[in-house]
Amino acid sequence: MVAADHVQLAFASPKGPATLKLGRAKDETIVSLVQRNTEAAAKANFLPIAGQARLIFGYLALDVASLVINDQTIKIAGGENHPQTLDLPPGTYSYALLVSGYRVRTDTITVAAGQAWSLTLDGYKKPDQIY
Repeated sequence: MVAADHVQLAFASPKGPATLKLGRAKDETIVSLVQRNTEAAAKANFLPIAGQARLIFGYLALDVASLVINDQTIKIAGGENHPQTLDLPPGTYSYALLVSGYRVRTDTITVAAGQAWSLTLDGYKKPDQIY
């Protein structure tokens, strides 16, 4: 797919299907490369339930954090390297990330069946499609 402000290229890589996306926003070039290595994704527990998408999130600072999405508030244990997951039907969702009760990010995310996305709590980084 090619348009004036973005391009998407799907191709076969040695370890599985891959997608390269290039885009423009705010005078910056955005590059995204996703390789779908099912074996590695399954081993890392990144694969969503069939027909759904998976969000993966965690928080390493000691503060308590929360993800508010799809009419749910999910507490995120701080200071632990134990990512949490949430499987959702395909769609577009508004979400908020809160740290110690303060909103650090509000945005939307569009997910498709079979995808996995990483959400970070740094306040600036957009979600990354990791599968």
